[in-house]
Amino acid sequence: MTSLAPHSLHRRALRFGILALGVAGLLGGCSQPGDAPVGAAAPAARYAAVARGRIDIEGGLLALSMPREGVLATVAVHEGDRVKRGELLAALDAHPAQLAVDAAQAQLEQAQAQLKLLGVKQQAARQRAQRLAAAAAAGAGDGQSADDAREAAAQLDAEQLAANAAQDMAEQKLREARYELQQRSLRAPFDAQVVHVAAQPGASVSPGSGALFTLLPDKPRIVRAELNDSFVGAVHPGMPAEVSADSDRDGSHWAAHVLRIGQVYGPATLENDPQVRANARTVECVLTFDQPSSLRIGQRVVVRFDKPAGAAKD
Repeated sequence: MTSLAPHSLHRRALRFGILALGVAGLLGGCSQPGDAPVGAAAPAARYAAVARGRIDIEGGLLALSMPREGVLATVAVHEGDRVKRGELLAALDAHPAQLAVDAAQAQLEQAQAQLKLLGVKQQAARQRAQRLAAAAAAGAGDGQSADDAREAAAQLDAEQLAANAAQDMAEQKLREARYELQQRSLRAPFDAQVVHVAAQPGASVSPGSGALFTLLPDKPRIVRAELNDSFVGAVHPGMPAEVSADSDRDGSHWAAHVLRIGQVYGPATLENDPQVRANARTVECVLTFDQPSSLRIGQRVVVRFDKPAGAAKD
């Protein structure tokens, strides 16, 4: 191993110390510019504002639970799987629900058959009533028989109305039974990645037993930055910014721009210094990346807002 000369070690340590001081001053300046150390003055002059943030997506992660109570028969996905909209995630034992569907289907078929039979009888009764009425009018038939035939046809008309209502009711019951059968299955509401699975076949679950699956939707990443109240006036929608990981070990950064700025002040939840966190007031600033980012959901980042073109720089 090659040893370093003392003066070389001294220069390297000095450079590292200056870099550390500059980063500390930069982050200190994004929380409380007025109390920032002297080292924060240079970064503050290079950027219009600096803020801490975290990676997120619009709407956040989606937690899903079974819509009905029962015993899990199938868990169809694993953590890390990618799923398409409508793809099965899990299913309960569907035997009782399927029996209800079969019973409702049989009831509907019976109502339809009854209605069809009444239609045939009704047609025959009307023809008979018309024939007897014509005979009675011509003096070739009994008027009482014509009246009886007309009453019989009217009775069948009433029975047909009741049969129509029975068929409508059977159709409604079948729709309800099919819906309950569908509720025994849990499907992905959109394209996503399965982040967490808390389900095992054979487990008893219910809507109130907690989330069984956590999904990460296939949506663009955003940054939720906590903009200090002293910087709110310097940042506006559309403003370009630079996003880097909080650790910033490899110097990677991503171009972004401001999507919107919140209207409500809140505490600084991302500030590391407890004293600063207790006193600072921030506004949420949401940014979107100009190109897809590899940053992970929940990852902490530092956002540096570019000064407008033509503004004075060091």
